[in-house]
Amino acid sequence: MPSKILIVGACGQIGSELTLALRDIHGDDAVVASDIKPSTSSELSGGLFEILDATDYENFKTVVSTHKIDTVYMMAAMLSGTAEKYPEKGWDLNMTSLFNVLNLGKEQLVNKIFWPSSIAVFGPTTPKVNTPQQTIMEPSTVYGISKQSGERWCAYYHKRYGVDVRSIRYPGLISYKTAPGGGTTDYAIEIFHEALRSSQYTSFLSKGTILPMMYMDDAINATVSIMDAPEESVKIRSSYNLASVSFTPEDLYVEIKKHIPDFHIDYEPDFRQDIADSWPDSIDNSDARTDWGWKHDFNLEMIVKAMLEGVKSLEITH
Repeated sequence: MPSKILIVGACGQIGSELTLALRDIHGDDAVVASDIKPSTSSELSGGLFEILDATDYENFKTVVSTHKIDTVYMMAAMLSGTAEKYPEKGWDLNMTSLFNVLNLGKEQLVNKIFWPSSIAVFGPTTPKVNTPQQTIMEPSTVYGISKQSGERWCAYYHKRYGVDVRSIRYPGLISYKTAPGGGTTDYAIEIFHEALRSSQYTSFLSKGTILPMMYMDDAINATVSIMDAPEESVKIRSSYNLASVSFTPEDLYVEIKKHIPDFHIDYEPDFRQDIADSWPDSIDNSDARTDWGWKHDFNLEMIVKAMLEGVKSLEITH
């Protein structure tokens, strides 16, 4: 029988694009999108769609059973900026949803699980340049603490119960297709909209804040690749470092200015600056490249070109 896939948090920044990519690969009938509220996207709701509260185990179990789900992508989470405002809610959503999907694996109700981690697992004591796969991890945000704990639980459920759970640590992700979701790297999305709308942007991170970033197409390819890899190739069961390009708001501004010469940027760092300062500058992702053949396609120049074209196309269609 063909595999059925469930995406939890399908309306989010990654989930929405992952859903469409997986439907392209496996067909509309093989992929069930789900979120806590109905989708406003006709593309998403055009296929199979379920209302699902990821913190409700019985609700989760019912959807899995109804659709005979084999594989779950657990994308629901409260991101860094938002979770700092609602710490207990952030912890509860991020951890309860993970335990629910791991327990479905433990009970052999699903066979394969993807759960995203993040560079937020690292902290101010982590080596900042070419951050190793295994290193000091003392995260200083609710989001980072939940992701670090989640990584340990994934490794534990794999070792103790044989749950086939796979994970990657996403860097900051850039996409024009969905609105920013409350993350610390969202400046790198907002900047394109404001550059085209008003030729002016005020960054909430300082000009020299260097962070690992990635274009969404690369992130989706990595997610699909690790899930398609043979089980024996996935040797790290906490979460894999993943990287493509590191840059600062100033680097991004200079590259955008090549396309929009009158573009101007100001800097007014807010509470997210402290979060960004606790994260790495660059990431060593050699294990992902060796174990399951990860490689990125987009550099900074290509990202800027794709984002400006993409945001322009949105302005035209709206």
